[in-house]
Amino acid sequence: MDFERPLPPDPYSLLPAPGFSLASEDVADGQALHRDFSVDGADVSPQLTWSGFPDGTESFVVSCFDPDAPTPSGYWHWTLVDVPATVTSLARGAGAADGSGLPAGAFHVASDGGRTGFEGAGPPPGDHAHRYVFAVHALDVPTLGLSPDNTSVHVAFNVYFHTLARATLTGTYRR
Repeated sequence: MDFERPLPPDPYSLLPAPGFSLASEDVADGQALHRDFSVDGADVSPQLTWSGFPDGTESFVVSCFDPDAPTPSGYWHWTLVDVPATVTSLARGAGAADGSGLPAGAFHVASDGGRTGFEGAGPPPGDHAHRYVFAVHALDVPTLGLSPDNTSVHVAFNVYFHTLARATLTGTYRR
């Protein structure tokens, strides 16, 4: 199969929002993800820590999006909703399907692959390296009023109207 196509832009660079800091013990911005964070390895979510978000932040949404998937709409690997404003980090593996690593009140919506929790990097074999954009969105509401039955796109649409600031960290992966 021919995967030749132009790279789409970073989707968050097209949306207005001031930034804050997002760091990880497991992901270096612009660098290759370790196999552990892929479907080829342990398939676990990386550790994430954020700071510098604005006063008035009432909750967070955490996501991982692949804009390079060979679809018109990219691919959502993880969407974590209603993370309390008092939470400023997630441990490695917090994206487990059973929700055991989640802060109270937070929940996952299904990935584009239909999985609950974090779905690791898994670009088509032979395709170029894909970008996996981890984003933390600081919101002006304590809850989006959604449920695990909503889609990642529905969450993203609602996030747009409540975002005070956003932080991103991008890893890459190729098979």
